[in-house]
Amino acid sequence: MPAAADPRYPIGRFEWKGPNTPEQRKQLIARIAALPSEFRAAVRGLTSQQLETPYREGGWTLRQVVHHVPESHMNAYIRCKLALTEDEPTIKPYAEERWALLADVPVAPVEASLSLLDSLHQRWAILLGTLNESDFARVFVHPQSGPTSLDKALAHYVWHGMHHTAHITSVRKAKGWG
Repeated sequence: MPAAADPRYPIGRFEWKGPNTPEQRKQLIARIAALPSEFRAAVRGLTSQQLETPYREGGWTLRQVVHHVPESHMNAYIRCKLALTEDEPTIKPYAEERWALLADVPVAPVEASLSLLDSLHQRWAILLGTLNESDFARVFVHPQSGPTSLDKALAHYVWHGMHHTAHITSVRKAKGWG
């Protein structure tokens, strides 16, 4: 099935052909900085009822997606900090599917998560902009997937933000929600 036809991966699966060049890193950091406004624009004007729409059959609701992105990116930011301050730290995975079912998700205003994403990405872009070549080579170790360089993590989380933004915009388009 082509990537565009699979609602799970509206922009295709993550692929990395790294390491990134300095120019690619600069562009990726700019994408980290831009994501909050792009994500906010994707959500803008959605009603509470529309936010309860799953992005695909059996998938998360748009509300769950909105809360998931800053939660995921908070973990990524911490992982970056750990990789910069420890030697190949083993990170703690988290059960994102369970986080999406916690009692705060259906009642927390999406604005709380959008504001969190704004602040988090501002700090993250600043941090990333201070790193040098050897910093981007530093790694954290995921217990299931193994070592990940900050270079790869940067590309992955840019993709992740675009991936979930596309979940929302795809539903908007399919439903005619402008």
